[in-house]
Amino acid sequence: MTARIVDLVAATPRSRLVTLALQGQSLQFEPGQAVMVGAHGVSERRPYSIACSPERAEETGQLELLVAIEADGSLGSHFGAATTGTMVDIDGPIGTFRLPVGSAEAWVLLVAGGTGIAPLRAMLDHLLRLRPAHRVSLLYSTRRADEFAFIEEFRAHAAAGLIELHQTVTRDDSPTWTGARGRIGRAHFEALLHDPQATLCFVCGPETLVRESAATLTALGVPPSQIKTESWGR
Repeated sequence: MTARIVDLVAATPRSRLVTLALQGQSLQFEPGQAVMVGAHGVSERRPYSIACSPERAEETGQLELLVAIEADGSLGSHFGAATTGTMVDIDGPIGTFRLPVGSAEAWVLLVAGGTGIAPLRAMLDHLLRLRPAHRVSLLYSTRRADEFAFIEEFRAHAAAGLIELHQTVTRDDSPTWTGARGRIGRAHFEALLHDPQATLCFVCGPETLVRESAATLTALGVPPSQIKTESWGR
């Protein structure tokens, strides 16, 4: 399908939230999935995780994508001119990184690094709308304190008692940041894993973070079948 960019805002200094109008077309997807995006009329496509839940997309008629900017400050060639009104082509949905239907685990742990928050935001919104028996925790890591996308939204959920939120930064020495520092590791998971056998985990981010997180979760007693991952190399 072809969609139109209707909004383009800075989610963080290094990412943009791109909102696409589906123009009356219906896109059926599951929380956590992605779409292939390319400049209108160009065959080359690149996958981007959908950053909104299916319910939000249905309500608004729009799709949200969190896109890391390139070294030159652009969104790359897949978004064409990348201005309001620009048309892009979409294929999909694609991907197996998604919430299973009817999972019985009491806890859901979402672990994000950088823009890996995008599919997890879709999952979180979906879970909160359904008001399931699951209790949800979010562990979110970025390089600097200003790189937490959607953080006011997540903090509002935490303040309302809807989720347990933990943040950590890896390269921020600023005295204005009073939260946790350091890469996601065993201590973070020990604080969040209230019942490893009854926790369904979703980890998304850079390859090293995903690999190390999955290994630590397994070592702490989470069954491998309950650890779902998605990663990228850059």
